[in-house]
Amino acid sequence: MGTKKHKPEEVVTKLRQVDVLVSQGQSVADAIRAIGVTEVTYYRWRKEFGGLKSDQVRRMKDLETENQRLRKAIADLTLDKLILQEAARGNF
Repeated sequence: MGTKKHKPEEVVTKLRQVDVLVSQGQSVADAIRAIGVTEVTYYRWRKEFGGLKSDQVRRMKDLETENQRLRKAIADLTLDKLILQEAARGNF
């Protein structure tokens, strides 16, 4: 069975759907089945996106992407610095 990559906004919408279905009297397992994901996926999503709104999730994902880009830049600069230090030691 293929996997589908859900967008963060879709995840928040599906979590809200489960909340609505549970408040209408359905069991959590039935509500999870109704949105078309496994229980493991639902609880993982709830842990990650639990109390967030769509705009907050979008902002969080943007910040994670920016953080990843900055970490890569730092790693590249650190490597360049180490190479230059090694080259400078050889000149003295």
